[in-house]
Order: sequence, then C-alpha cells, then structure tokens
Amino acid sequence: MAGGKTVAIQKVELLVVDDEAFNRKFIERQLRHEGYENISFAENGRVALELMLQNSFDLVLLDIEMPELNGYEVLEQVKLDMRLRDIPIIVISSIDDIDSIARCIELGAEDYLPKPFNPVLLRARLGACLERKKNRDKQARFMEQIREEKEKSNRLLEVILPFAAARELKTTGRVVPRAYEDVAILFCDIVGFTNFCSHHPADEVVGHLDGLIEAFEDISVRYEMEKIKTIGDEYMATGGLLMPNSEPLISCVRAGLDMIAAARDTGPKWEVRVGVNVGFVVAGMVGKQKYQYDVWGDTVNLAARMTGYGSTGTVVVTHEAWLHLEHIFRGRNLGAIDVKGKGPIEMVECLSLR
Repeated sequence: MAGGKTVAIQKVELLVVDDEAFNRKFIERQLRHEGYENISFAENGRVALELMLQNSFDLVLLDIEMPELNGYEVLEQVKLDMRLRDIPIIVISSIDDIDSIARCIELGAEDYLPKPFNPVLLRARLGACLERKKNRDKQARFMEQIREEKEKSNRLLEVILPFAAARELKTTGRVVPRAYEDVAILFCDIVGFTNFCSHHPADEVVGHLDGLIEAFEDISVRYEMEKIKTIGDEYMATGGLLMPNSEPLISCVRAGLDMIAAARDTGPKWEVRVGVNVGFVVAGMVGKQKYQYDVWGDTVNLAARMTGYGSTGTVVVTHEAWLHLEHIFRGRNLGAIDVKGKGPIEMVECLSLR
C-alpha cells in the first residue's frame, strides 16, 4: 500500500454499529488489517446517533437488526438530520433479500454488504465510499469558497456604489439611468486643505482625511442620505435619490451643520463650507473598468459652486430653498450672487438650528 494512501486511511474516522460483540470485533480486525486506526463502536442505533452527533465520522458501517433503534430507523433519522445526512453509510447485515437492500438504499445508504462479507469486497466498498465522500467534501469546500468570494464581491460593490444601485446591478446586471425630481444635493469642501497637504506628511494628511470622511458617511446614514463620491477633499451626498426621504432638503442642511461640527472636532480642526441645492437630476452608472454611480444636472452644478459663495462654517442654499427652511434654521441673507451661466441668484447662509 502506498505511503500517501496509508496516511490518508489512518486519518479516516469510522463508526461500527452492531449489537453483537463478536461481529464488532471481527469487523474491527478486518479494518485494522486494512490500515484504519480511528474506529469507534456502538452497540445499538441510539448510541450510534449520539456518537454521530458528537463526532465527525467519515463513514459508518451499520447493522440492521439491533435493539432500541434498528438500522432502518437510524437511516431514517440520519436522512432527516441536516448535520448527519451527508455521512456515507454502508449497511452490513445478514438480511440479504432484495427488498431489504432496496429499502436501505432508498433511505440513503451508500452501499450494502451481506454477512458474512468478503474482506476484499469490504475493502473495495470502503474505498469507493470514502472516495465519493472525499469528492463531495472537495466540492462543498469549493462551493463555500465561491460563496465567500461572492460575499466579498458584493461587499466591495456596496462600498463602490450606493446600496440600491449595487442591488440593482447584482439582480439585473445593469443600473438603469433615471431622472429624479426634488433631489437634494450636498457638497462639503474643506477650507485650506491644499495648503495643509503641502506642510504635513502624507500619512498624517490621509489619516485625518479618512477619519473625517468616515464621520461624514456616518452623518449621511443618520439623515437617510447616500454618499455619492469624494472629489479630492470635497464630499458629495444626496437626499431623496435612491433612499426614501420625506424631507431631503432639511436632511441635507442638518447633515451639513453636523459636518461642520465634525470637521472642527478633527486633529487639524478643519473648517468646511457646505452648499445644498434641490431639484431635478439625472443619475446612473458610468465606466466599465471602474464603476461610478453619479448624478448630473443644473441642480448638481449649482450645489457644487455654492460651497464657494458663503462663509466657512455655514450651509449655503438658494433663497427659494430657504423659504422651506426658515421655520427650522437661523440664516443670514447673502443677497443676489452672480452665478456663471445662470445670472444673479439670491443666496442664504444657514447658520444653525433655531
């Protein structure tokens, strides 16, 4: 017998189930002659089931006629138990009529040997059953690896894309471009970030920025908003796009005020400027090598520019939007500001909650 095969056989865990001590001893002698070392014994079906639940057996040799639980009853219970049903069972019994054999196979037995059995035939049946189990175990491990890789892929996709877009892509293979009304857009820009980068080590810059972006993400979740992306040191999120939000404009302004406070709590004590606008947008996914879910339209362009119109530590909105906010927030009128391509637009700074 080859050395590798001997080692493999020595590691196999077997259970012999027979109510006759003489039979158990005889089967044990045959098994040890073949090189099997890890052999357990049960004198009836009840004990066999207990041992099978407590141990990881590679194969069971099962008698039929036994007290308490006979072989048929053991097979029935094993078949019903998801923890046990994949354990291969070879029935060894003096009952050798065809109906008994058929019943055992129907109940899930892998094979059937009549007593007294031929040792050569036992060796062949054991080897065949163990090989099938080995292949099944290998397939199960392979399927588990596929499942784990799929979960990793899904988690990565949900990091790259908003959750609803990621779910649509996984379900249908694409994200359908859509137009949306009354979507609130938030841009949050760190003041003086470029100068900070020039005077601090890279790991310090990225470490502080990462901590702040994570805080912004938490704030977005708290107000039922969705992060769209970061552009350099600028953070972009939406309200009322893919997630239900009954008050997207109010959510974005409150989130903006919380982002101002979060930035001031960082090590560098950064100041930020926030712009929020609401209106019609188009959204969809672009790119093939790297997916990017994005939002476009005048509403987005104006929100991005608004971060440069107000003071640090404020949230800038249009006067039209302010009419929906004045009962909740304190504000300061900025007057009409000339916006490139749009003309003069009246703006208001939101300072705090009332």
